[in-house]
Amino acid sequence: MSKKIQQPIEFVDRRTGERVVETVMGDGALRFAYETLLGRTLWPVLFGSRLVSSLLGRRYDSPRSKKDIAALANLAGCSPEEAEKPIEEYASFNDFFTRRLKPGARPLGEGFVSPADGRLRLFLGADADTPFPLKGAKRPLREVFDSAAPGGTYDVAVVRLAPVDYHRFHFPCDCETPEPVRVVPGKYHSVNPLALLKRPDVYADNERQSVRCRAFFGDFWMVEVGAFGVGTIVQTAEGRRHWKGDEKGYFKFGGSTVVVVVPAGLVRFDDDLVANSAAGLETRVLCGERIGA
Repeated sequence: MSKKIQQPIEFVDRRTGERVVETVMGDGALRFAYETLLGRTLWPVLFGSRLVSSLLGRRYDSPRSKKDIAALANLAGCSPEEAEKPIEEYASFNDFFTRRLKPGARPLGEGFVSPADGRLRLFLGADADTPFPLKGAKRPLREVFDSAAPGGTYDVAVVRLAPVDYHRFHFPCDCETPEPVRVVPGKYHSVNPLALLKRPDVYADNERQSVRCRAFFGDFWMVEVGAFGVGTIVQTAEGRRHWKGDEKGYFKFGGSTVVVVVPAGLVRFDDDLVANSAAGLETRVLCGERIGA
């Protein structure tokens, strides 16, 4: 039996305003990987290459993995009733994991919207050389961008997805992408809260894909971060012009993260998100939900 986390990870449910204790999936395996000498010795094998994540990806792409769908669908927060098809029609675990939703399941809010379902935290006024202030991370945004970060001061929105979440990500406003997506190879550490506490710099270490977006109010950047079990970040958007809510891509199995980087002050983020973030709390948001103006 796995041990409980000594200090529960909490986030705010935006719908109710209540604090919720997060369920940490794979607690025992993560504790082995991050808290034991043998586990840390295996990091180059577990997290240092695509091998393990690719093997998991093959397993979950196999029709034999279809039997695993029910276990995920029954977890709190998964909401399989929102999926565009009944769960028995999905051909594999990854087919369900990367599911699209029924029309209207994620109505678009006004203003600047969340690019994904997940737990959002804001970091306001960080420049490229300020250590990225996430769970005690010591890496600056310049390293998140692999030295390609533009100058200036940023407001950063981090949306961390859990396995139960809808795993497609979308554009938060009307924009153009004048350049191709930039891929920065990296490791594949988990973005589970327990792993973040033990390895807080994963957002600068893990594989990430970034692109500059040009909106009417100026340029901003979207960065997708891979994680353990995420053998693939799939970019599905085509062309240069995108409308708010258009699909940008999806993550295959695993936890993962979307980071939106906006020059400071261009977006006025909603007061509840700012207050929760200042208190060190993430806020559960849904894709397409307004997060700022």
